[in-house]
Amino acid sequence: MLSPDRIHDIFSRIQMLSSGDEVEAVIAGGCSALTRFANNTIHQNVAEEGYVISIRVAMHGKTARATTNRIDDESLRRAVQSAEQIARVQEPDPDLLPVPAPDEARQPKPVQRHFDATAAVAPEARATAVEQIVAVAKKHKQTTAGIFSSSDHLEALLNSRGVFQVHRQTSAEISVTMLGDDSSGWQKANSPNVANLEPKRLAEIAAEKSARSAHPREVPPGKYTVVLEPAAVLDLLGFMFFDFGGTALLEQRSFLNNRLGAKLFGENITIHDDVYHPLQSGAAFDGEGIPRQRVNLVQNGVVRNLVYSRTTARKIRQSEFAAHLGEVSPTGHGFPLPNEIGDAPMNIVVEGGNGTAKSVEEMVAATERGILITRLWYIREVDPYEKILTGMTRDGTFLIENGKLAGGVRNFRFNQSLIEMLQNVAMLGRPVRASGEESFDMVVPALTVKNFNFTELTKF
Repeated sequence: MLSPDRIHDIFSRIQMLSSGDEVEAVIAGGCSALTRFANNTIHQNVAEEGYVISIRVAMHGKTARATTNRIDDESLRRAVQSAEQIARVQEPDPDLLPVPAPDEARQPKPVQRHFDATAAVAPEARATAVEQIVAVAKKHKQTTAGIFSSSDHLEALLNSRGVFQVHRQTSAEISVTMLGDDSSGWQKANSPNVANLEPKRLAEIAAEKSARSAHPREVPPGKYTVVLEPAAVLDLLGFMFFDFGGTALLEQRSFLNNRLGAKLFGENITIHDDVYHPLQSGAAFDGEGIPRQRVNLVQNGVVRNLVYSRTTARKIRQSEFAAHLGEVSPTGHGFPLPNEIGDAPMNIVVEGGNGTAKSVEEMVAATERGILITRLWYIREVDPYEKILTGMTRDGTFLIENGKLAGGVRNFRFNQSLIEMLQNVAMLGRPVRASGEESFDMVVPALTVKNFNFTELTKF
């Protein structure tokens, strides 16, 4: 792992090589390892250590970036030259700001996301976990596949005005799929602390879902009450949050255009962006080194705030939106420049039911007739303004009758507006750190949603 002294040395060499007015570098990488298994056996184990140095130069109102994965002088020189050559042929950007100084890019409140036990996970430990997962599969006469990965990663940002931000984090992730003759079950978990992962428990849940959904019956499509487990919730909501950036609003590509301050969702929906939440992960600074703020995005169904990069905050203050947004300042949610996205919240926390939070079992028990959904996949956006999504259920879809699971059903395709979905939330669970396949990890609860729209059955 690169030490702070080594990071400073790399950046010093970059500065000496650059003839630009300003220079910035993002140095990211570390050690990662992956054990992959299928058909009840490990078939791949890989490990690597590597770093990417992303160099941005600014000169005469122009900026450009180039990257290299080598830290010798010649490779750094080529990357700096590439960035400067690209910058020279750009048109000047009237909105380009100087790189921030230390008083603007101050040190954020520290977050503890590095765990020695996770950094020390060895191939033997991952193999032992896979052995436990396979034993569960064999006990249930099923076949399993999945991954167990671990990493020790750092991200550092330095600029020529003296900013130095660094974040070090570990991560461990397990994904398990259990296959029966005509059914499947799935579970996934991710955490900076490997001690929070329970491979055998994940396997048992996935195996039970596969066993209980065997011989799935065919249920006609239509509008149902659904119980969405947290993984399904986050994979749907992930399509919404890039619209909460100020740049999306300015460019008229946000579903919040003409809806600011409106009560879009149900009274029970409150959403924050909070990098400091104990179940969150990631650096507490953004792509320019600005500390991330906790931002209240939605309060009791009403859209309250957006997030902003430095440039976007200035543009918003000079736009017609300023009257609708109140005081606007950078919130620490920008991406490394130059980019096409601008800003977005990436540490989503959806509040649960507080004192009324329900477990998935309680949600099922309160549902007379409906569908329990473990996860979703192949989700695509149909209408970006109404936030209509289409996709399919997968790996554990169950009919609920009279408050009980009545067996597995054939999977559905859905067409559903996220806005309408969040207007129809009847129950919320306790927020948990959830992982899916279509979006970034979030802290979200399970949800009971009325009138969820299934349009057709799939072939499996």
